[in-house]
Amino acid sequence: MYYILASKSPRRNELLKMLIPNFIVEVSNVDESKIKETPYKLSEKLSYLKAKAIFKKHPDATVIAADTIVILNNEILGKPKDEQDAFRMLKELSNNVHDVVTGFTIMSQDKCITKSVLTKVYFNELTDELISAYIATKSPLDKAGAYGIQDKNFPLIKKIDGSYYNVMGLPIEEMKNYL
Repeated sequence: MYYILASKSPRRNELLKMLIPNFIVEVSNVDESKIKETPYKLSEKLSYLKAKAIFKKHPDATVIAADTIVILNNEILGKPKDEQDAFRMLKELSNNVHDVVTGFTIMSQDKCITKSVLTKVYFNELTDELISAYIATKSPLDKAGAYGIQDKNFPLIKKIDGSYYNVMGLPIEEMKNYL
């Protein structure tokens, strides 16, 4: 038995190592743009489809897949297209509350578990200067909602209700119960 992480996210890789020291990474080719679902169920569906795509090629493995979605006012804030899009997202999140939902799937010959975890995130009021400085680091450009909770040099977040690791991309507190 071996483990496969179906994600190219360096953050998920780092977090999964907290639970499983040895695994391989194989990215699925699921076309996320064609999947239709409500914002709060989309992450579960995507994680399931990613796990299934990899499991078909490796039926003797345990496949772990996840998808994180940022939801503000029932709208999904995905990864920004460019710096202007990142700026727009961060302005919308400024002084606001939003949900981060990570769906995860653990698939093996013995089981298939798909669940999601929700964390409420409360943003500080962000100045245009702070947003521009943050975007200049390029960190927001590969993250849903255009921010990373782990980016400690920028005071973006006032508080959270829920799992810090969920906002980072992998709710390891919940997942450890199933691994």
